[in-house]
Amino acid sequence: MTVTTRFAPSPTGRLHVGNIRTALHNRMWARRNGGRFVLRIDDTDAERSEERFVDAIRRDLDWLELTPDGEERQSARFALYAARFDRLVAAGRVYPAYETAQELDLKRKIQAGRGLPPVYDRAALRLSDAERAALEADGVRPHWRFKLDHDAAIEWDDLIRGPQRFDPATMSDPVVRRADGSWLYMLPSAVDDIDMGISHVVRGEDHVSNTALQLQMFAAMGAAPPAFAHGALLTGAEGKLSKRLGSVGVDHFREQGIEPEAVRALLARLGTSDPVEPILDPEPLIAGFDFSRFGRAPARFDEAELAGVNARIVHQLPFDRVRDRLPAGMGEAEWLAVRPNLHRVADAADWWAVIEGPVANAAAGEDRGYLADAARVAGTIDWAGDPWPALTGALKVETGRKGRALFLPLRLALTGRGDGPDMATLLPLIGRERTIARLSA
Repeated sequence: MTVTTRFAPSPTGRLHVGNIRTALHNRMWARRNGGRFVLRIDDTDAERSEERFVDAIRRDLDWLELTPDGEERQSARFALYAARFDRLVAAGRVYPAYETAQELDLKRKIQAGRGLPPVYDRAALRLSDAERAALEADGVRPHWRFKLDHDAAIEWDDLIRGPQRFDPATMSDPVVRRADGSWLYMLPSAVDDIDMGISHVVRGEDHVSNTALQLQMFAAMGAAPPAFAHGALLTGAEGKLSKRLGSVGVDHFREQGIEPEAVRALLARLGTSDPVEPILDPEPLIAGFDFSRFGRAPARFDEAELAGVNARIVHQLPFDRVRDRLPAGMGEAEWLAVRPNLHRVADAADWWAVIEGPVANAAAGEDRGYLADAARVAGTIDWAGDPWPALTGALKVETGRKGRALFLPLRLALTGRGDGPDMATLLPLIGRERTIARLSA
């Protein structure tokens, strides 16, 4: 069996961090097993689906380096759904129901008043042929429900949640097609999983009850179901489900200067006991990916943690990976010199300005004489070697200064800052002329 996973977003909005985590887990599982990762665009809702969101989903996956191996669109598969639907109707597993939304709402209120669960009472199955004909003659168009088999419990071994058991008698027969002929999620998704050879369905725990219903649909269509893995939902840093997570997506990450490698490194292990590490190469993450390592507790997404991972990712990025995002004129030597002090690639521009100047001398007034001595010494040392140890070594002998008193005034005069990249690396990039000018300022 070829392991095949699918990511199935609806193009009614942009991907958010929860969607991204689901896409990542699907792709990693497929890659770990040498399989295929498919993008399925769930665009059965013609009114809410928009092509601009389809394009955005593709761009977001590409930026995250989660490009799928294939793509399917549900709007191109209606004939397949209709064929399966007709067979289920003929087999008595899908039936027409004529209640209006208002009538169903009233039934639920009555059940709630009696302390009963809001389960559909199957009144439509008790209609005679004459009663159905009369309703249709009056212009009442039915919606269609899948008839659950109440004779046996629904059970499966979830790859994350472990053994699962549902009593179908406590569940409503799900509506699979509206009165206007449009499709709801449940049946088309199961049909697609069969037709596309999906071996593993990886999605959020909010779909667990859907899985119970769909398992009976697979059985009714004579197909073996895929394996299921339902991950715990993400919570915000405040420790509860956060609406804000719905707006945190690729655009937000890019605006914050987050690298795709950082997103993948965090989301690959969020919810496991494994440490989140700034792994640049995806292969170790893929090799260690295992559903059994995920817990059932909600996974906490913290943007501060992501920013920390991002900084450690930036510290590993080679020059070729960032050259197009650096200021004009900034080369590999400058990048390697400032890289350990960056949180984002964009921060390199600040240090390029320090190298190129001008720089405001931030040293204290009482160090003016010391800096004048430093400017004189800087004109005498060998700049072809290692100018920083040569400069500080000569000043230590000449002035008797050491430690902070020796080094800090030089850094403040040369960079305008009290900390930053290693001066031994930075000083050759500043160069002899700019060094003397800054020390003399």
